[in-house]
Amino acid sequence: MDQTNVTRQLALWVAETTVSDLPDSAIQRTRIILLDAIASALAGRSADETPILVDTAVGALGGGDATLLSGGTGSLACAAVVNGYLITAVTVCDIHLPTVCHVTPEVVPPALAIAEERDLPGADLLLAIALGLEVTTRIGLGTDYPAFQARGWHSPGITGPFGASAAVGKLMGLDADAHTHAFGICASQAAGTWAQLGTPTIKFQQARGAMSGLLSALLAERKFTATPDGLGAARGGLFTTYADGGSPDRMLDGIGARWELENISLRSWPAAAFLQGLVTAVLGLVDEHDVRPESVARLRVRISPAAYALHGERVPKDRFEARLTANYVAAVTLHDRACWMDQFSAERFADPDLTAWRRDRVEVISDDSLLDAGAALDVELTDGRTVSQLARVPKGDPEDAHTFEDAANKLRLASAGLNAASPIEELIRTIESLETVGSIRPALRGLRGPLSA
Repeated sequence: MDQTNVTRQLALWVAETTVSDLPDSAIQRTRIILLDAIASALAGRSADETPILVDTAVGALGGGDATLLSGGTGSLACAAVVNGYLITAVTVCDIHLPTVCHVTPEVVPPALAIAEERDLPGADLLLAIALGLEVTTRIGLGTDYPAFQARGWHSPGITGPFGASAAVGKLMGLDADAHTHAFGICASQAAGTWAQLGTPTIKFQQARGAMSGLLSALLAERKFTATPDGLGAARGGLFTTYADGGSPDRMLDGIGARWELENISLRSWPAAAFLQGLVTAVLGLVDEHDVRPESVARLRVRISPAAYALHGERVPKDRFEARLTANYVAAVTLHDRACWMDQFSAERFADPDLTAWRRDRVEVISDDSLLDAGAALDVELTDGRTVSQLARVPKGDPEDAHTFEDAANKLRLASAGLNAASPIEELIRTIESLETVGSIRPALRGLRGPLSA
């Protein structure tokens, strides 16, 4: 094997890895991430633009028998796009913070569609998703993310297709040659920039990444060919073009022994990933100090420089942008003592009293002592006292990771508007024992129903 061809090395690892190679921690983490992704998709039905996306995808990509988590069925490509969008639609899905990449919208939908279509065993699906998560995150590390981000690139639509392709290709039994070609096809479709932040198109990049990976693997299965080193080619390779050569050694370092998927964070609340620590801190303030809005003279919110750059000075125009705005998230969470869909409704966003309170009493500043999604609060109370709250990492971070029951409860919460006959508990049991399940098809098809009235 050509040791200089990093694409080939990655493809060979994907082709040769079996479910017995997964440590127990990676197996359990993959189960949790899969359950969280489906919960996020069901929550995504409530996004304003979801009907537009679904109608367009069904019209453009055609019908079929793949389950759409919006309800109904569509083609494989349609399921990849619709379900990919749903997972990210209300900003409650995963994030790999080292590469600022939402991974499940690209990886999970095409894997589910192929596993459903071909009625494959649960163990195959579990392995495929684990490999897809790992490939996406490791290629992200290989891009040398600071250099990559400095050019304005947004990870999901660029590294995500490779993870989708790895998952689908594994389910279809591709050999190393076919995986290599599939990765080359992915490289030719990689796209997405931060210029779209604050618009639905930033989320569409993830859905498009899911379809790109699906198409790459399907083409490779039929012997469609591509460059043998889509990642590392000196002229036009992903690492060279997007990140001045990247860090391919970092991509491959410890692969198979150390699972980067275990560093994926999960979100508890439908707000920006870098604001999860803020919600953690506000709810801690409520639980530990019983702080109420009327008793607050001044709320100083401290967030990391990375979070401040994205969310510190934003003035939201709509309820989607409210999810990305630090002072809104802090104010509504403190007022309502909760952070879920009701806190980002059109009516709640337009509340003049809430708007005045956050404008007059909330100050957001950048704090170099905080990293990523960490947050700290300093509260001046109307009686002259002060209280503080620190969330160094948010709930859902690998250091304070979600359990399987946390993910199951998120699914139950997200599915609260579904028809009561929907077999949510069956789906939870299926994923909990996924490696021994004969097929995920029955549990998945139980999610085809519409929202209840």
